[in-house]
Amino acid sequence: MKPLKKIISRYMNLVTLVLVCFFTIFIIYFQVADTHRQAYKDATVTIQQIEQVLEQNNAELAETREEYRQTCLFSAEAIAYLIQDNPSVLDSVDELRRIAVFMEVDEIHIFDETGRIFAGTHPEYYDFTFDSGEQMMFFKPMLTDKSLKLVQDILPNVAEAKLMQYSALWSADGKFIVQVGMSPDNVMKATKKNELSYIFSLFRVNPEASYYAIDKTSGEIVGSTDLDCVHKNVAAIGLNLEEISSHTKGFHALVNGQDSFCIFQAIDSNYIGRIVSNRVLYEWVVLNTLVLLLCLVIIALVLTRAVTGYMNRYVLGDIYRINKKLHAIAAGNLDEVIDIQSSVEFSELSSDITRMKQRLLDESRKMSYVLSKTNMYIGVYEYNGQMPQVRFTEYVPKILGLTPEKAKQLSGDCRMFQEFLSQLRSHPISSEANVYKLEERYIKIEEISEDTNVFGVLIDVTEDTLKRLQIEQERDYDLLTGLYNRRGLERFLASCFLKPEEFRESAIVMIDADNLKVMNDTYGHEGGDAYLRQLAGLLEEFEPGHSIAARLGGDEFVLFLYQYQTKEALYHAILALEELQNNSKARLNNGLLVPLGFSFGCCLTEDHTDYQALLKEADEKMYENKKFRKSGRA
Repeated sequence: MKPLKKIISRYMNLVTLVLVCFFTIFIIYFQVADTHRQAYKDATVTIQQIEQVLEQNNAELAETREEYRQTCLFSAEAIAYLIQDNPSVLDSVDELRRIAVFMEVDEIHIFDETGRIFAGTHPEYYDFTFDSGEQMMFFKPMLTDKSLKLVQDILPNVAEAKLMQYSALWSADGKFIVQVGMSPDNVMKATKKNELSYIFSLFRVNPEASYYAIDKTSGEIVGSTDLDCVHKNVAAIGLNLEEISSHTKGFHALVNGQDSFCIFQAIDSNYIGRIVSNRVLYEWVVLNTLVLLLCLVIIALVLTRAVTGYMNRYVLGDIYRINKKLHAIAAGNLDEVIDIQSSVEFSELSSDITRMKQRLLDESRKMSYVLSKTNMYIGVYEYNGQMPQVRFTEYVPKILGLTPEKAKQLSGDCRMFQEFLSQLRSHPISSEANVYKLEERYIKIEEISEDTNVFGVLIDVTEDTLKRLQIEQERDYDLLTGLYNRRGLERFLASCFLKPEEFRESAIVMIDADNLKVMNDTYGHEGGDAYLRQLAGLLEEFEPGHSIAARLGGDEFVLFLYQYQTKEALYHAILALEELQNNSKARLNNGLLVPLGFSFGCCLTEDHTDYQALLKEADEKMYENKKFRKSGRA
C-alpha cells in the first residue's frame, strides 16, 4: 500500500498532464472552429445585406417599370386625344414629331382599323401591320376588342432591334390606333444597379475577402470583386458546384492558387459567396494558442500544488463515513443518524444533513395539509426498491379504503403495496387513461419511476367519472329502449371500420318494426312504446357477444353482427333472425300479448370501410323485404 499523499500527488500530476494536452488540443480546435464561425457569421451578414439590396433594387426596378408602363400608356392616351382633336396632323410627319418631342416619346405610329401603319413619326414603318413580326403580334387582339389598352414589356423593336417599350390604344371615336414607343433609359439605369459586381464593390470592406456570384445551373461566374473572373466557369478558379451546394457552412479549397475558406449561400438562381485565404483567416490562431497554453500550464501547476496540499491536511475517513450514511438516507432509510464531530466543518455538515432529513419528513405532512384544502381526495406515495418501507400521505388509506392495520402492513412492505396496486390496475376504465374501479369508486393513478425510486399520486375521481359516464349515457343511448342511438351507433361503427379486418365475418342489418301505428292507435302511445321496448329487448339479447343493437328513431333499428369465424356461422345467425321475424310476441304494459313482427334488410361488410354506404344498402333491402311481406308472399 502506498501512502495516500504519493497516490494523490502521482494522480494529480498525471491528470494535469492529460488536461494540459487535452485543453491544448481543445483550444486549437476551438479557435479554428471559432474562426470558422466568425467567418461564416461575417459572410452570412454580408450576404444577407447583399440579398436585401437585391430585393430593394428589384422592388425599385419593378416600381420604375410600372411607372414607365403607366407613363407610356398615358402618353398614348394624350396623343390620341390631340390627334382626334386635330386630325390634320396625321398628314404631317413634322407635326407628329413635334407632338412626340412635346410628349417626350421616341416613336408614334398610327394604325388603321385593319391594323396597318398609315401615319407616324417614322415613315419607314408605314404599311407595317400587326403580323409584321412577333413583337407586333402582341397588339393584334386590339383589332377585335377596342376596349383594350396594351403595354408591352421592354423588347427590341422589329426594324432596328433597339430596346423599346410600346403602348397602344384606340382613339375615343374608334377610328384609329395610337402606338407610342419610349426608350427605357430609367429602367436600364435601375437594372444596372442590380449588377452583382457593382453590388459587391459596395460591401468589400475587407480587401482580403473576395465575393463571387455563380450561376446554379451553368457554374458561370456572373459577378465578382475580381472582375477578371467574371464570365469564367467555377472550375477555372478551383471550385465546383457540387462542393458549393453541399457545404453550406463553409469549406476549404484552392482558389486562384491560394488555400482559402469559402462560404456560399443560395440566393434566387445564384450562389453568393465570400472567400478568404487561410493565411489571413488563421494569422492570429498560432499566437493566441501559445499565449493560452502558457497561461494554462501556470494555472495547472498552481492548482496541482494547492489541491495536493489541501488534500494532505485532512483525514478522508470521516468523508467516507458521511458518504455511507448519505447513501443509506438516499435509499430511503430516513432513520439513519449522522453525527461527525471531528471538526467544525464536519459538525456543521452533520447538523445540516439532519435538518435536511427532517425537512424531508415534514414534506409529507405539509403535502397532506395542502391537499386537504382542495375539493379532491389526493394521496401521494413513494418507495424505493432497495428499502422495504413505503411512505405515503394520510389520504392514501382513505382513497384505497384501507383499515389502519392494512395501511400499516402495506407501508412496511413495498412488494405487498405493489401487488395491491397491480390488483387495482386489473380493473381499468377503458374510456379514461390511468383510471381504475375499486368497488363503487374510481381512482386515478399517476407514477414517475427513476431507477428503483417510484413516486405516485392517487386521486379519487369518482364524482367526475360518474358525471362523465352519465353524460355519455345521455349522449349515445336511446332513452326509451336503452340501446345505442344514432350518434352512439355512428361512433361505434366509425371506430370499428378503422380496422374492419379485426371483425372477421360481419353484417349490417336494418330493421323496421311492423304495425307501430296500429299499436299506437289501438293501445295508445304507452302501448306503442312498450312494443318498441320489447323489440329492442329481442335485438339486444340476439347473439350475445356477436351483436350491437341501436335505435335510429321511430320504428327503425340497426343490428350489427360481427366477429363470426366463418360465413356459415354468420348465415345461421341471419336465418335465426329471420325465424324471429314472424314468430315473436310482445307483452304490452297491461300484460296483453300481441304479435311482434319486423322487416329487415341485410348486407355483408366484406372488408368495406364505408359503413354509411352499407347502412343505405341495408335500408334499401329492408324496404324490399317490407314490400315482399306486405304482398303476402312472406
